[in-house]
Amino acid sequence: MILSSGKKNTEQWWQGGKNAKSCICHMCGAHLNRLHSCLYCVFFGCFTKKHIHEHAKTKRHNLAIDLLYGGIYCFMCQDYIYDKDMEQIAKEEQRKAWKLQAFTPTVVSHYQCTMTGIGEKYSTWEPTKRELELLRHNPKRRKITTNCTIGLRGLINLGNTCFMNCIVQALTHTPLLRDFFLSDRHKCEMQSPSSCLVCEMSTLFQEFYSGHRSPHIPYRLLHLVWTHARHLAGYEQQDAHEFLIAALDVLHRHCKGDDNGKKANNPNHCNCIIDQIFTGGLQSDVTCQVCHGVSTTIDPFWDISLDLPGSSTPFWPLSPGSDGSVVNGESHVSGTTTLTDCLRRFTRPEHLGSSAKIKCSGCHSYQESTKQLTMKKLPIVACFHLKRFEHSAKLRRKITTYVSFPLELDMTPFMASSKESRMNGQYQQPTDSLNNDNKYSLFAVVNHQGTLESGHYTSFIRQHKDQWFKCDDAIITKASIKDVLDSEGYLLFYHKQFLEYE
Repeated sequence: MILSSGKKNTEQWWQGGKNAKSCICHMCGAHLNRLHSCLYCVFFGCFTKKHIHEHAKTKRHNLAIDLLYGGIYCFMCQDYIYDKDMEQIAKEEQRKAWKLQAFTPTVVSHYQCTMTGIGEKYSTWEPTKRELELLRHNPKRRKITTNCTIGLRGLINLGNTCFMNCIVQALTHTPLLRDFFLSDRHKCEMQSPSSCLVCEMSTLFQEFYSGHRSPHIPYRLLHLVWTHARHLAGYEQQDAHEFLIAALDVLHRHCKGDDNGKKANNPNHCNCIIDQIFTGGLQSDVTCQVCHGVSTTIDPFWDISLDLPGSSTPFWPLSPGSDGSVVNGESHVSGTTTLTDCLRRFTRPEHLGSSAKIKCSGCHSYQESTKQLTMKKLPIVACFHLKRFEHSAKLRRKITTYVSFPLELDMTPFMASSKESRMNGQYQQPTDSLNNDNKYSLFAVVNHQGTLESGHYTSFIRQHKDQWFKCDDAIITKASIKDVLDSEGYLLFYHKQFLEYE
């Protein structure tokens, strides 16, 4: 009886609801807290604060509608009523409300808040005919086990495109990026979705994790890269690092218009999935040598480019450890350069010299200064670019210096906060390693074999926690941790440990 009455009241409510002046709680004035509307009278009340419950008890109005999802709540059953007819009414009215909003947005303030709470469009998921057909023909469900190989798939080389294939392998095995795309989180707002690189990446992730074993042909991705990054167009061998930055830039630009991209706290920065995962903050401190005043700037970065011994740039002395000690998880063999060495050089104070004087705001004159870079904000994925290709007026060559890199990396010594603590005499190496959010795990390595003029890119990617595979275009083979750590290393991808998903 109540359900039958509810259907009738629901239809009347939809028709008469637009006469309500506002959709805020009539008891506390809030417009959030899961607003519900009484189906017997015009009354809005909070579900969270139980104001709608008080109304139902006092007036004996036992049915109310959830303004966000359109569900009917029965206060006698103390549960939501799921009825096909009611759901159909809600869907039809939602469709009308959004159609009305599209043409006369100023008239539908009540409808907008009624159907969507505060204007956020909600639509329930329903399987398409194609999805239902696939479910019928594939009743067997795939299980993700520790030795599962779903996600491993080769890529056909389309003519010197190994530079692209190795970066695609690294991106498709980035845990949070994988979870984002496999959750169908991207909502394209481009006029032509066929030209959206994010849509293509979404398709690529689906292809990789579909369980198919045959190599994928990334011709659409290559076409879009040529379209949006014209300096990479053509069949010449390109730089994998240059492709990574170009790909992140295009993905970032194409993500700007979607919901996540618009939710940035800082209007000058984007909050898209690319920025959330790859963007860090690099702090630059310039210190006057006369008054010791410090000028600080913070710039965003997607990767850190590190100089190597053997380049024309003078290299900072190696860190202690020539006796075979272990520094930051790296076994330090005599004369071996480590990733920690490169990071120490990157974050060392550098005297700018008399030819690069700056105008000091304290001295009000041009003075010599020192500059030091540190990490103000660490990204979720830290990418380190070892500068193996040297291009100068006098020479062009590849630097083959071996650099030892660890499976686990602690970035605490290179943080701006660590520098400030040292200056104040308070710095201590953190003892609680379990709660240290500056710790990273290696999950992908891109390598370059050959010379500057003629070479080939391959990559190692991590599957699960301890399985490694070598990706050489269409061929994927099992690799050992020793294979990975003994490789030359060109691009190193690390993921924050406490944010890793398996």
